[in-house]
Amino acid sequence: MKAMILAAGFGTRLLPYTLKRPKPLFPILNKELLHLTISRLRQVGADGIVVNAHHLRLQIKKALHDEADIILQEEEQVLGTGGGLRLALPHLGKDPVLVVNGDIYHSIDYREVYSSHCNARADVSLVLHDYPRFNDVAVDETLRVTGFNRSGTSSGKQERVLAFTGIHVINPEVLQIIPQDTTYCIIDCYRKLLEQGGSIRAHLATNHFWTDMGTPADYLKLHADLLGQKVPVYDELAAAAADIPFVGVQHAVIGKDVKLLDWVCIGRRARIEDGSILQRVIVWDDAVVPAGSIFKDAIVSP
Repeated sequence: MKAMILAAGFGTRLLPYTLKRPKPLFPILNKELLHLTISRLRQVGADGIVVNAHHLRLQIKKALHDEADIILQEEEQVLGTGGGLRLALPHLGKDPVLVVNGDIYHSIDYREVYSSHCNARADVSLVLHDYPRFNDVAVDETLRVTGFNRSGTSSGKQERVLAFTGIHVINPEVLQIIPQDTTYCIIDCYRKLLEQGGSIRAHLATNHFWTDMGTPADYLKLHADLLGQKVPVYDELAAAAADIPFVGVQHAVIGKDVKLLDWVCIGRRARIEDGSILQRVIVWDDAVVPAGSIFKDAIVSP
């Protein structure tokens, strides 16, 4: 199975933190999300995984230095979700390709998604779910996708409007619709596919956890849920989660009279100076919390 992780975005909703690191390298319980995603793809048999990068791509290149069987696609210009996939086409082979956004943490079963696509007669399978904040993909009663950008409303009695999870399986020939070396959105490609009579089916995800980590509040809430044991914890994070609600203390320098409240995740080589108070805070690797600081519901970067 070939897979591609879309990791080239700017992460504008996460400013100013994405000025310092790209969103796929944000740490989850002190492990970078990109590595977690790669690990989960490998567990279901993905090889020759393509990762595209544009914003702060040298950081992604460094992060992948020791990862075997990863194809890093460095994009000099912004190509968008469709343009990046089109550029990667020579690496994707002829079989269906599993595509994943690089900014999502979820419990959706990749193997089930891929198998269901291979058993269906469709050009594309989109993993959809009912998530009112983002619902805008219309499907009919047979779960065939009929349109996009419906803003949470349906146009017919037999139509539902669902949200795209950022996980899809694509027959590579579909990507020929996209012009080469052009900025292009994959949803625009899918619109053209429907106009040409192609088929896009929905794989409906249920009984799962999903977040796109799109804002600082989303990022903090993910940690709150993980450390509150409210959502599934990846196996790769089990050791860190064992230290709940205060993760990473043993790998940081903690000063005198420091107070940690509710939950706190502290990165390696971080320094929490004397008299500081941290409540529901993520401290990244190598960050410094000055003496006497009070941080609440915050991200502390180097």
